Amino acid sequence: MEVTILMPCLNEAETLADCIAAAQRGLAAAGVEGEILIADNGSTDGSQDIARKLGARVVNVPEKGYGNALRTGMEAAHGRFLIMGDSDLSYDFGEIKPFVEKLRAGADLVMGCRMPAGGGKIIPGAMPWKHRWIGNPALTFIGRLLFRCPAHDFHCGLRALSKEAFLKLDLRTTGMEFASEMVIKASLRGLLIEEVPITLHKDGRSRPPHLRSWRDGWRHLRFMLLFSPRWLLLYPGLVMLVTGVGFFARLMIGPIAVKGVNFDLNTLEIASLLVQFGYQMILLAGFVRIFAYTRGFLPPNHSLSKAFSFFTLEKGLLSGLAILLAGLGLISLTLLDWATAGFGNLDPLANTRPVIAGRTLVSLGLQTLIFSLVFSYLGIDEKPSKRR
Repeated sequence: MEVTILMPCLNEAETLADCIAAAQRGLAAAGVEGEILIADNGSTDGSQDIARKLGARVVNVPEKGYGNALRTGMEAAHGRFLIMGDSDLSYDFGEIKPFVEKLRAGADLVMGCRMPAGGGKIIPGAMPWKHRWIGNPALTFIGRLLFRCPAHDFHCGLRALSKEAFLKLDLRTTGMEFASEMVIKASLRGLLIEEVPITLHKDGRSRPPHLRSWRDGWRHLRFMLLFSPRWLLLYPGLVMLVTGVGFFARLMIGPIAVKGVNFDLNTLEIASLLVQFGYQMILLAGFVRIFAYTRGFLPPNHSLSKAFSFFTLEKGLLSGLAILLAGLGLISLTLLDWATAGFGNLDPLANTRPVIAGRTLVSLGLQTLIFSLVFSYLGIDEKPSKRR
């Protein structure tokens, strides 16, 4: 069997029969042997009986969620190629031939595109204005920026992939973010992604859609950011660290004045905070990347493997200890000055700077020690290049 047309279903009795009929026409028009598979997520309106009477196969998915329904359906599919789409008449399953052709030509994932930027078309009333002009463009822009994905419609529900690609992606999410996970992982793993312009129709349901715009939009955005620790943590952390170090180094020499504005100890404190927080964000970016890698959320990375081979727990502990001792040394010098003064009042302009510098180094040293232990706990010495 070459093609499985998969439709998630939750109480779609109003539209399911027409969707199945369109899918049957699509298989005939494409000239392929295929099946229509309904992944039912607990319908109580007789959707299962409708599907079976029309010759579709039904797989029951007791675990609620869009992702659960699709993943279970894909696992049960008999086809070499999987074409998925909603069962509410918003997509025309009679037009699947371009998807099949691109899969046959070697594409791993074929995305439908509803947006004019990719040649698609949206029938008036088919998409709420906030999705058309805010949600989809914003999320697609972020997806293309973070993951270099070529798709112009990151969240189109009509898409196709090979069964082989599905098995490689190891999809895990249970809700609406399943759609984002599929595209993100395909992009990160270097799979071939193609695009087919489609027309989005107004759905045929009399009830509200299952989609909740702001809640599900946030879930998609959150998922994309979590899969890109570089943009979420590393790049902001580097900006903070470089800015903080620049100001810190200059202010350790003495105060500066710029067009009548004086920068001194208070600014040095802020610079210290930027250094510490930026450094912590960089370490957290590494933590997230390692965690995602070792747990199979992200694919193997050659640069990360090289870093693993260089970085060891012992090196991390020695580095952290050296930074910690340097900070304690600066603080000790101030304590000696205090003792020399009989533990009386000290000149704040002369002694506050070493204390701030020492405190900053102590913080950086402790963070290095702690994160070295955490990285080791995650198994960074397990020769990750041999992991799947």
